[in-house]
Amino acid sequence: MSNQVTIPQLNKMKHEGRKIVGVVAWDAHIAQIADRAGVDILSVGDSIGVNLWGHSNPFSVTLDQMITVASAVRSGTQRALVSCDLPFDPSEIGVSATVEAGLRMIQEVGVDLVKLDGASGCPEAVSALTEAGVSVWAQFGVTPYTAEQYGIKYSDLSNAEVPSEMTNKLVSEAKILEAAGADMLDFTNSGPYVGPAVTSAVTIPVIGGFGGGPWLDGRVRMAHAAIGYGVANLDQNITTYANVANITLEAISAFSKDVREGRQIKGGIR
Repeated sequence: MSNQVTIPQLNKMKHEGRKIVGVVAWDAHIAQIADRAGVDILSVGDSIGVNLWGHSNPFSVTLDQMITVASAVRSGTQRALVSCDLPFDPSEIGVSATVEAGLRMIQEVGVDLVKLDGASGCPEAVSALTEAGVSVWAQFGVTPYTAEQYGIKYSDLSNAEVPSEMTNKLVSEAKILEAAGADMLDFTNSGPYVGPAVTSAVTIPVIGGFGGGPWLDGRVRMAHAAIGYGVANLDQNITTYANVANITLEAISAFSKDVREGRQIKGGIR
């Protein structure tokens, strides 16, 4: 399509000061809806390990599971870029296996780029993917361990001023990833001090989900979190853009009542 989002367009948005919108999705219908809403990136994140597949943590999700979900999202997307996480740390499985996985994503799914977690610890994997023709969204940022090293509570990152040494380290990591060939950066827990410094230090878009903020070039939010789909929305007062969990509960309860009381159910299929 002529209006399909491209990586050069995202670079242009950064330099024009226009914010980039990313949504995490894991099915074709959400992908279609978000695409129609005009988001720029549809990301299949490894959080689906917990939120879709029911694993106890995201690290248990497999490459095959990611490919299955990415295929569904790809089929529902016409305009936005489609990204999919490679569900492992490249320093653990090695560069060649990382490249093989990235090529599978391109060849079997047709994603536009892959997101590489732990990229700052293995910039050579970014370079190898790029050389193989795979566009990379490289993830790096602040971990609880990193914060502790600099005497900062992880929970205070959003409002605590950070030492210049920490800022310099993260700026350096961002520049290394850009030099390695990354097309975008995913900066986790950027904070209002380091975030702007990194964003202005590189020419590629810096986008954040968890722990991000308006100081970055764009933001990513899980679609199901934005619409209040999770079961936690039934019992907790969570600030979000809708509460689909309550609507779903009411709808299924009403459907159940119609069935039990012998009434015809609503909907196209009888």
